[in-house]
Amino acid sequence: MVSRNLTVKSLAVCLLLISVFSTVNSQEKRLSRIQTKEAERLLSEMGYWVGRVDGVFAAETKSALITFQKWEGRPTTGVLTIEELEAIRLGAVPKPRDPGYEHVEIDLDRQVLLLIDNQDVVRIFPVSSGSGKEFTDDGQTSVAYTPRGRFIVYDKVAGWETGPIGRMYYPNYISGGVAIHGSRNVPVLPESHGCIRIPLFAAREVSKLLPLGTIVLVYDKVSFVSARAWAENPKLKQAASIE
Repeated sequence: MVSRNLTVKSLAVCLLLISVFSTVNSQEKRLSRIQTKEAERLLSEMGYWVGRVDGVFAAETKSALITFQKWEGRPTTGVLTIEELEAIRLGAVPKPRDPGYEHVEIDLDRQVLLLIDNQDVVRIFPVSSGSGKEFTDDGQTSVAYTPRGRFIVYDKVAGWETGPIGRMYYPNYISGGVAIHGSRNVPVLPESHGCIRIPLFAAREVSKLLPLGTIVLVYDKVSFVSARAWAENPKLKQAASIE
């Protein structure tokens, strides 16, 4: 009986020590508000959407950090540590793959969306694209695939739209039923039915920056098509929109 009590007490002490060390470890990793504000400012200057630069690690800040981690090929933890702050300090402004004209790029390997203006100034967001998995809709089995290529925003809806497989916030259609749209659920990995999900808090503003006719490039490491000719010759873009 004495031995059992000692075992229980020893276990309790071990658990207490683990809890204390975990708390200390967590406190060591937590950055000050000044450091968080510095991270927000640097991310914003590089084009990452952080929302307010106020030193509060809000959902927008976490989203920007995840986008930075995706772009830089770092583990997508979404946790702002001193190591991540150092990486942000050394970070560079993301560059478009097809510079020189106003358009959108969706890098499926990195799972990011870049808004690019005529001066190649970039604003960058996280996305979640088609998972590549099979799904069933209205008795028909399809593969959740995001098409690659060059497209044009040909239709859009303000606010919420309810489709056969879910709701979309401010959808911007680029191919068939595939749209860039806001979602409450934007995982780090590709998890959509084929659409390009962006964070809900950015969807309205992004939609304003995607008027009808906006050129959209969707690519991965094995497929890329430039749309520079469309930008230089509007008739080519118009012909593509008719097709």
